[in-house]
Amino acid sequence: MADANAQLRFWGVRGSTPTPTIENLTFGGNTSCVEIRTADDQCIILDAGSGIRNLGQNLIKEAGGQNIQAHVFLSHFHWDHIQGVPFFAPIYGPKNEVSFYSGIQGRPLQETLEGQMAQPYFPVKFDQVAAQRNFHTIARDGVIELGSARITPFELNHPQGATGYRIEVGDAVIVYATDYEHGDPRLDEVLRQQAQGADILICDAQYTPAEYETHRGWGHSTWLNAVQVAREAGVRRLFLFHHDPVHDDQTMMRISEDARMHFENAIAAWEGFVAVL
Repeated sequence: MADANAQLRFWGVRGSTPTPTIENLTFGGNTSCVEIRTADDQCIILDAGSGIRNLGQNLIKEAGGQNIQAHVFLSHFHWDHIQGVPFFAPIYGPKNEVSFYSGIQGRPLQETLEGQMAQPYFPVKFDQVAAQRNFHTIARDGVIELGSARITPFELNHPQGATGYRIEVGDAVIVYATDYEHGDPRLDEVLRQQAQGADILICDAQYTPAEYETHRGWGHSTWLNAVQVAREAGVRRLFLFHHDPVHDDQTMMRISEDARMHFENAIAAWEGFVAVL
């Protein structure tokens, strides 16, 4: 990493399905993937949507033949959050080590990820890749420490469950809360507690308030609710995330402007954006 400061970079910001179309070039069409690089060069990856492919290529170029260590924290296992795993080039390097983490209890994490690369879905089985793979299911009250970073999982309201993460890197706090639907009082409060005082909140904002009326129970929230969470939790910066596939660049610009009318430091995340922590 060229910069000695910790950095956050968006590699995929879209929800549900990739949308690589000309009308989405400004905000991007890849599905969820965020990279946090700490000052001590820990590579923390949030979700493995289609955006993780470009991240993997960048890691290989940056490593210059040296070994790569990466830590992939998954919010859940819906397709748009794991579909990039087979195309994440570092898993094919014998010198590399890739660790996967999940807060979803139940079916073993390794078994879940191997399923999407089983025949006839993919020509290479997940247990045949060259890199060392590690799998960690985090307890509800568990904490993962990676160098200077401390990662705390928390439960989100989403069909079949999802996990948010509070990442403390030095003095900075990033909260990742995608695939979350407001309306569950207990889990709404959990999110507000975890987001309290955060420097950056990355929050599900798939729908407009009007669209949400016909999408209740689908597991996603609105830009207006994201703004409310940011205000109530005293967040410094809000990134709207998990953009709906039908929201083109013009729509996203309007949503971003509407959000800023309610919270000055709100913005819709776009691919390639880098925030120095």
